[in-house]
Amino acid sequence: MRRTLPLLVTATLLFAACSSSDDNASDSSAGETASTDEPSDSSDADTDESGTEVGDTVAPPATNPDKPEVEVPADLPTELQVTVIEEGTGPEAAAGDTVVVDYVGVRTRDGVEFDNSYDRFEPFPVVLGQGGVIPGWDQGLVGVQTGARVRLDIPSDLAYGAEARGDIIGENEALTFLIDVRAVIQPADPADAPTEMGVPESEGATETTSTDLVEGEGTELLAGQTGIINYVLFRGDNGVLLESSWEAEPVPVPTAEGGFPGFVKGLPGMKVGGRRAIVVPPADAFGPDGNPQLGLPAGTDMIIVVDLLGVYGQATG
Repeated sequence: MRRTLPLLVTATLLFAACSSSDDNASDSSAGETASTDEPSDSSDADTDESGTEVGDTVAPPATNPDKPEVEVPADLPTELQVTVIEEGTGPEAAAGDTVVVDYVGVRTRDGVEFDNSYDRFEPFPVVLGQGGVIPGWDQGLVGVQTGARVRLDIPSDLAYGAEARGDIIGENEALTFLIDVRAVIQPADPADAPTEMGVPESEGATETTSTDLVEGEGTELLAGQTGIINYVLFRGDNGVLLESSWEAEPVPVPTAEGGFPGFVKGLPGMKVGGRRAIVVPPADAFGPDGNPQLGLPAGTDMIIVVDLLGVYGQATG
């Protein structure tokens, strides 16, 4: 479904040490089938943020029981058809907004599935109007709202055209997508990114702690739900900025068991619109060896300043 590989480098680095090295081969083939211009982009959907803990790989289920069935239209579409199955709420998505979705993609002619995000347990962020996805998505997702479920019946000229994709999507293939909209997020101004930690430097922390720098007024993130965030990562001992998501796309971060421990412990209770500083010891991050790729030495705390942009999913407990 992607034209290019807008993989979040920031998310890849931050969660790499907590992700399984045994990525699901079926995810790779799905991602490759769904991409358009980069046949080698098969790795774009393989970073599994929800299935591992530091030092211990926890594999998610092979299939997601929440994945919906897709009904295809009786006739192949000759123009883009957008069917709203469930209404959403909040602002309508416009060009430049990030829409975070789960989706199932099938061939319209026979309903054969070629890709879905549910079984990866990883929602997909789309920046509308930038050509990062097929035109049927860029056009069909304009106007959607958080919580909506829509079906896009896309003629071949707004999908992949005369180009076949793998063994499933043939030339001039019409496609149907069932899409659950998890969040609609307006563009963040990189100038608003935090440049300081907002809390004292930290060395030798024994547990994850959090401090609200700005109180949010929106939906509260409960344990088990997924937060859509921007973040800036600092070395805890000297305040050096190591990484930021603000120049890329917002990051979906699960707080269910098996997620990145610093976020699982530090994000719940935060409200949309808020900014929080989370002090994370090595035990809740990358372990005692740190993360040389990030520039985080062994035994070093890190401080993550998080802006919460959206919330979705079921709470636990």
